[in-house]
Amino acid sequence: MKVNILIPVFNDWESCSRLIQDIDLEFSKENSFLVHFFIVDDCSTDPIPNIFYEQLKNIELITLNRNIGHQRAIAIGLCYINEQAACDFVIVMDGDGEDKASDIAALLSNAKEQKDKIIFGTRKKRYEGFWFRLFYILYKSIYRLLTGKKISFGNFCAIPFSKVNNLVFVSDIWNHFSGGIIRSKLSYTSIDIDRGTRYHGKSKMNFFSLVIHGLSAIAVYTDVLAVRILFSTFGLICLSLLGILIVTGIRFFTPFAIPGWASFVVLSFLILIFQAFLISLLLLFNVLNYRTQRHFIPALEYKNFIVNKNGRF
Repeated sequence: MKVNILIPVFNDWESCSRLIQDIDLEFSKENSFLVHFFIVDDCSTDPIPNIFYEQLKNIELITLNRNIGHQRAIAIGLCYINEQAACDFVIVMDGDGEDKASDIAALLSNAKEQKDKIIFGTRKKRYEGFWFRLFYILYKSIYRLLTGKKISFGNFCAIPFSKVNNLVFVSDIWNHFSGGIIRSKLSYTSIDIDRGTRYHGKSKMNFFSLVIHGLSAIAVYTDVLAVRILFSTFGLICLSLLGILIVTGIRFFTPFAIPGWASFVVLSFLILIFQAFLISLLLLFNVLNYRTQRHFIPALEYKNFIVNKNGRF
């Protein structure tokens, strides 16, 4: 069985080097697997250490001409594999060690049993601090509220090669890999795994990067989000109209009216109605514009980002 392992890297060469060694060690116990690595260098500014050249084998380096982020680096790597390196399964994982080499076997085992599905690894144990976990729970709740979908996994997954050709024509993976797969309606499932710890250094993802990453996942559902907000603004208009009716009834048909308060409250409700109407109109035009635009298709454009797609160690 041939397995291609795709790893996006930005400067974290020491961690990536150790990860590949660990993967080699895992697969050395199993002779039925032929493993090849595809490292997408996201325009790193740090030089590649010599140990990366000396100790490793079966590697292709895909160097990008600009830094575009790990989500888009994954999309480019998938496009390259789809066109240049047929296999049985593609493993997508981060290169810092938090996606563990020892968990690849579980992903592949499930992928072989469910050949038509993409298998994600859901981290059942996390080692981040309290605030990160709190904001992560908040992010998942907001994501489900705004999109109607549940997301509980990252990039770590096993993809049957038969699904790669479908995936590289999904424009949404350019912004968010796992969110794009959820939106694509390709079959997927997940298994529980424990999160590993970083091999070296600290994560380059700060709070603002994580917020952008979360917003990118939600942005995949731009049209769905717009429709949900549209219905919410319609509900706000209905509530405001109901409020106007209640205030008018109290003003003219009960003894509880306070001079001047009814006109002030009605004016406030009218402002809310006007703002809700403008928001609805703006969202409507945005959705119509979004649906008429030509979307970015990774499979058709990925070569424009590669400096040396045939670089080999």
